[in-house]
Amino acid sequence: MTHRTKGIVLKTVKYGETSIITTVYTELFGVQTYIVKGVRQSSKKSAGKASYFQPGAILQMEVYHNELKNLQFIKEYQWSYLYQHTLFHVVKNAAAQYIIELLLHCLKQPEANPELFYIIEDTLQQLDKGNDTLTANLPLYFTLDLTAELGFSIQGAFSHDTPVLDLQAGGFAAEIPMHVYYVTGELAEATSAINNILFYNDLENIALNRLVRRELLDVYLQYLSLHIEGFGELKSLYVLQEVLG
Repeated sequence: MTHRTKGIVLKTVKYGETSIITTVYTELFGVQTYIVKGVRQSSKKSAGKASYFQPGAILQMEVYHNELKNLQFIKEYQWSYLYQHTLFHVVKNAAAQYIIELLLHCLKQPEANPELFYIIEDTLQQLDKGNDTLTANLPLYFTLDLTAELGFSIQGAFSHDTPVLDLQAGGFAAEIPMHVYYVTGELAEATSAINNILFYNDLENIALNRLVRRELLDVYLQYLSLHIEGFGELKSLYVLQEVLG
């Protein structure tokens, strides 16, 4: 039985002489692994087909799905959204790769979550269309947004009475905790501002310098590592921090 579903490519590896195995976050089934045959053949029919499965690609697919199998098959596929800038813009591309690797580290179970799928899809499209400031701030916003979808959003807001962001407790507090997992000052205030925006365009109004963005990314990944067992390190983080303006 086949199903039509959108999918966001997370990872692709070569399989055999001409095929690939690709991990896709789908609208209907969550994280799924598919084998796609013949896309690496050196023929006119196969030319360019492998490019559909580069990480970050947003596809419309018709797939075979069997809940008893770990490896599924794709019958048909086409672009659901065709990037205009992300593939060629250094910062946008680095941000997209960070988002995809972050998902690989966070999505431990295959269960479907259509709301999260739409957030990821919209985030990647906004990244493609956004100005330089939105592009630079979007990885920070998405990381915080993802924590909320995973069930451990940062609670409260920065204020005179709650100037400490307690990463272990997951919220703003009045006093410095007895552990080392906390931030104060500009990092806490910026986190509060990012965490409470309502629209992507609001990211254009948050002015942060390169150093603060770098430190915030480190803080947010530390927060994730405190709440997701075996979270690990992101290879894309260094590249993103280097190119962020």
